[in-house]
Amino acid sequence: MDEDHIRASLLEGIGRRVRALRLEAGLTVKDFAVRAEISPRFAHQVEAGIGNISIAGLARVAAALGRSLPELIPPLADDRSARAEIWRLLVDSNGDDLQECQQWLEQRKGAKPAARFIAVIGLRGAGKSTVGPLLAKRLKTEFVELDKWIEEAAGMLLGEVFATHGEAYYRRLERESIRRVFAKSGGCVLAAGGSVVSDPESWELIKRRCFTVWLHATPEEFMKRMRRQGDLRPMQGRPSAMDELKALLARREPLYAESALKIKTTGASPAAVVTQIVKALRTEEARGN
Repeated sequence: MDEDHIRASLLEGIGRRVRALRLEAGLTVKDFAVRAEISPRFAHQVEAGIGNISIAGLARVAAALGRSLPELIPPLADDRSARAEIWRLLVDSNGDDLQECQQWLEQRKGAKPAARFIAVIGLRGAGKSTVGPLLAKRLKTEFVELDKWIEEAAGMLLGEVFATHGEAYYRRLERESIRRVFAKSGGCVLAAGGSVVSDPESWELIKRRCFTVWLHATPEEFMKRMRRQGDLRPMQGRPSAMDELKALLARREPLYAESALKIKTTGASPAAVVTQIVKALRTEEARGN
């Protein structure tokens, strides 16, 4: 196979893959191009298999799609090596399959375990932004606030995202941001938005990759914390705010309860909560060994 044929085959494969992932993400060519920092014209050329994109450019494309770089580079059509066939099998595998393969290979090669992710979840006022950084410091890892990644991806504040584009757009950015965190980070403590459990795909992504910690409190405690913070969203000016808060908690509690660990934070200091989480993590690691 000559060099021109190899180049054409490779670019065509990349183009098909990029287009498929863009459509899966629900992005227009224009939106995709803005995120990938390329022109719409070049985005069309890449998808058509005629845009000879650089590796750095392809890395930006991967980030724009919430994917890792290797996912975008398929083997040549006539490559029937074991590595090529494994790539073809893995590219259409779900997260559970991938995690199982990773664990098997790590055990076989005696490699260190994969980067660890801990997700703290709960309603606004649960203490995620307070407990999260303390936990990350204790574990010597990074703290990531998912909503900030979403705002950076959208180029606007969360309130503006909902007002301008609606919930469906927010959920798409949320899923993409979660994937980017897992693809780019070497492990972290992740604070997710209180409503993340309402989106099945986002919640499954988090449960699959993270040790999930539900920070629980009574409705009265939530309301007290929000008032203390000067934040009553989305119940500002509503006489039935407490009833609405209780109803919201009741709807989400069955989903929050799917977490690996539940911590009751009412009356507990942030430091005490962190200690409970670290103890649970050590217990889980001991069981795994």
